[in-house]
Amino acid sequence: MSAEQQDPQAPPALPLVKDDRFEEVLALIQGARQRVAQAVNTQLIDLYWQVGAYISRKLERAEWGDSVVSQLAAHLAQTQPGLRGFTRPNLFRMRQFYEAYRHDEKVSALLRQLPWTHNLTILSQSKLPQEREFYLRMAVQEKWSSRELERQFKASLFERSVASPARASAALRQDYPAAMEVFRDAYMVEFLGLPRDHAEADLHGALIDRLKEFLSELGRDFCFVGSQYPLQVGGRDFALDLLFFHRGLNCLVVIELKVGRFEPEYLGKLDFYLEALDRNERKPHENPAIGVLLCASRDDEVVEYALNRSLSPALIAEYQTRLPDKALLQAKLHEFYALGAAEEQGA
Repeated sequence: MSAEQQDPQAPPALPLVKDDRFEEVLALIQGARQRVAQAVNTQLIDLYWQVGAYISRKLERAEWGDSVVSQLAAHLAQTQPGLRGFTRPNLFRMRQFYEAYRHDEKVSALLRQLPWTHNLTILSQSKLPQEREFYLRMAVQEKWSSRELERQFKASLFERSVASPARASAALRQDYPAAMEVFRDAYMVEFLGLPRDHAEADLHGALIDRLKEFLSELGRDFCFVGSQYPLQVGGRDFALDLLFFHRGLNCLVVIELKVGRFEPEYLGKLDFYLEALDRNERKPHENPAIGVLLCASRDDEVVEYALNRSLSPALIAEYQTRLPDKALLQAKLHEFYALGAAEEQGA
């Protein structure tokens, strides 16, 4: 019924008015809904686990053949017409799900915190047990959507995190041990759609325009404070490219953007900004600020030399406008594990 066709006898619709008196009740309702949804998901994952375990045992003991699984799917479809998700392919996925994790008790709680679609994505796209655990933990921690989880697989986050840890100063590693799990060696900004020949203003503007995606790439605990954030030291004015606050580390995080390769003198200016933030902006309950130089490229040896004498909690990372070559990263990861195994044998 259109607005013109509404019943003239009906009372007029009341405008939606926010009333702060009822916020606590709304919070209780929303909290209960979330708990119910999580409980339903937990029960569903437990059901799939149990069905997968049952099928696995029947096949291992040769009591069933693959054809019996097909017959089970047909039987369920006939006797339970409203039941969804128990097709032959899904029944075999349940079996695979059980067999992948049955000896890995430390991830069992993580499985039940994620939807079935997330679990299937991680199971199908991970090649190593370590990789499965990594994505399970990250998906729970960051509360990734299905789309973001797929994106992180395409961006080879596991390979990059293991084979290429963040390049950080000794001050950052010592004063913020947890920071090495927060910051990355490279950040994927392919969603910006930047041309190869872009200016710093293009990069800065695109990050602000796509701030939601950039925050997702940075991590869940990052909160945006400001762009071109003003600082005054003496009689001069300065502006920070991007300023964030990290809830877990309880500190300000400044990100300076460089569209070229890293140069050692950039670190001196970043040190200056961190000192100004700590003196003029940091609140008494906050930890000292952290600085990130986000560059288009870098020479790792130059980075090592520059960071070696730095007394500031600083990090030098790359931004990449194109998704990495996954095959190349996987080869690098295999080399990393092979080197670790050789060192263990030598010891």
